[in-house]
Amino acid sequence: MFSINQKSIIKKTVVPSNLQQVWWKWSTHEGLLTFFGPDNHIELRIGGPFEIYFLLDQPYGMRGGEGNIILSYIPRKMLSFTWNAPPDQAYVRNHEHKTWVVIHFDEVEDGTEVTLEHLGWLDGAEWDTAYQYFDRAWTTVLDWFVKSCES
Repeated sequence: MFSINQKSIIKKTVVPSNLQQVWWKWSTHEGLLTFFGPDNHIELRIGGPFEIYFLLDQPYGMRGGEGNIILSYIPRKMLSFTWNAPPDQAYVRNHEHKTWVVIHFDEVEDGTEVTLEHLGWLDGAEWDTAYQYFDRAWTTVLDWFVKSCES
């Protein structure tokens, strides 16, 4: 059994878009294409794929987010999915334990607040490296998301 530590990555942003548009961006193939990777495979259902592809010139399994699945969702409120490490972090990527991401969507006066939390970290140097990578990467993803909402 694994001992999951208490570390989590939390990122928040507010975008000038309505809740329906924000939900569409995070929960559909077409919406994800507006900000998150050049391709994806998503099926909005429990156990459905939530795969984001970054390296299209690589074979399946080395493109990025293969094998990730939707854990739960409440339409226009919350979306959660498993998440793996990039191909160059093979130990964490291929580990039987997967981290998970929970995204909350809240209507606010100026648009929609999006809170992303990445949880489920284990202890160890490889896991610390992945944590540090994603602490930076999720900031970048949310920057892309904000830009997509502003255009």
